[in-house]
Amino acid sequence: MIRNYHKALFFFALCASVAFLGSSATAQDSAESSYKAKCAVCHAADGSGDTAMGKKLEVQSFSAPAVAKLSDAAFIEITTKGKGKMPGYEKKLSDDQIKDLVKYIRGLGKK
Repeated sequence: MIRNYHKALFFFALCASVAFLGSSATAQDSAESSYKAKCAVCHAADGSGDTAMGKKLEVQSFSAPAVAKLSDAAFIEITTKGKGKMPGYEKKLSDDQIKDLVKYIRGLGKK
């Protein structure tokens, strides 16, 4: 009986781990899709801001020191409410989607 309990516990832990890893990959994929659809036209696929629109609007690279030092809360606020000519996405993305998007953007800034 204890042996079956341990097998069941192991199976549950394995399933939970797979579900967690799967949801993490899904969130990252969703953030990448959102970025490509809503942000890349100005910020570029690599976050450099090196696009025609990005140059016109003087978009800074996510790896620029002034941008990189911004807190996650500041990124979330800018993404939610917008800044300058950048629109806010509070009505188009959920809070969790915005947090995942900020995490994705942070990754671009480190490349």
